Amino acid sequence: MRIGVVVNPVAGMGGRVGLKGTDGKVQEARQRGAEPRAPARAERALSRLYDVAPETELFTWGDPMGASVARAVGFEPRVLGEPEHEETDAADTIAAVDAFVEAGVELVLFVGGDGTAADVADALDGSGVPLLGVPAGVKVYSSVFAVSPEDAAVVATTFERTEAREVMDIDEDDYRAGEVHPELRAVAQVPVAEDLQSSKQTSTGTVEALAAGVADDIRAETGVTYVLGPGSTVGAVKDELGIDGSPLGVDVYRDGELLVRDATEAEILSSLGETNVIVVTPIGGQGFIFGRGNPQLSPDVIRRCDVSVVASRSKLDTIPVLRVDTDDPELDEELRGWTKVRVGRVERRMMKIE
Repeated sequence: MRIGVVVNPVAGMGGRVGLKGTDGKVQEARQRGAEPRAPARAERALSRLYDVAPETELFTWGDPMGASVARAVGFEPRVLGEPEHEETDAADTIAAVDAFVEAGVELVLFVGGDGTAADVADALDGSGVPLLGVPAGVKVYSSVFAVSPEDAAVVATTFERTEAREVMDIDEDDYRAGEVHPELRAVAQVPVAEDLQSSKQTSTGTVEALAAGVADDIRAETGVTYVLGPGSTVGAVKDELGIDGSPLGVDVYRDGELLVRDATEAEILSSLGETNVIVVTPIGGQGFIFGRGNPQLSPDVIRRCDVSVVASRSKLDTIPVLRVDTDDPELDEELRGWTKVRVGRVERRMMKIE
């Protein structure tokens, strides 16, 4: 396998000296006695990579962005270039990734934090090459990182497919002031594996991104009738669509128009078309997607629709399983099993319906 490895040598330096990050604070971090963290994290990942797949064809960038670390663990990497300045920056990361793509790598393995992830994702945009992060930053809100450096090595050499995952970042000055406002910086292809971390949950940011993604998909579909259930998460989708939906009721929407607000079962059935989708969110703490709080979504309605479940990550963290109680045992049995729950602009989590 051909893997490009790039290390952000200053990632995470500000953490142990109380700076909560190194964006614009590298010199201050050094003045406070900070030691580089990323090289050691890179060595752990590459040492494990050499153990499990020594035949890997490794491409790197010049020191301090990966070459020496790769050699230290036993690889003979192809060094495709050098950083322009002693103090590396985002332009060096992007230059390295561009060179990796030209060389035909199958994966870019980067060592850094959310800012590095955003730089790598921007450079890879449109290339079709996936990325995978070795976590080394102070703040790691994105879901493109392995859980540990060693996990990154195993995932890099064993994955069979990729999926879209979110690159999030926050303003470090706000973070230092005690405010966290994650922003979606990119959507990148990442290996599918169990040993990847999820995005960190915030009170509003993730729900907003989720709602925006669902609303974008709804607008892109013509001729599809959407039955939008109750709850604050689906309510955020309704807000994104610009409709005056019912917060506790069921609304019917198609092709930019609110067909019925706070609909009854009969009104829903009369509004359905050839293609229909129910959008529901589980009840927090209980996990019911049907049978609690949305009796309008009767068995007759459900049988005529596809079902899309959406939820914030924090809600799913409190729910071990999803549940259904539609008053139709046969339908309940049909609905049981594993399903994908949308938790972000593009991300989904597998949950079991019982």
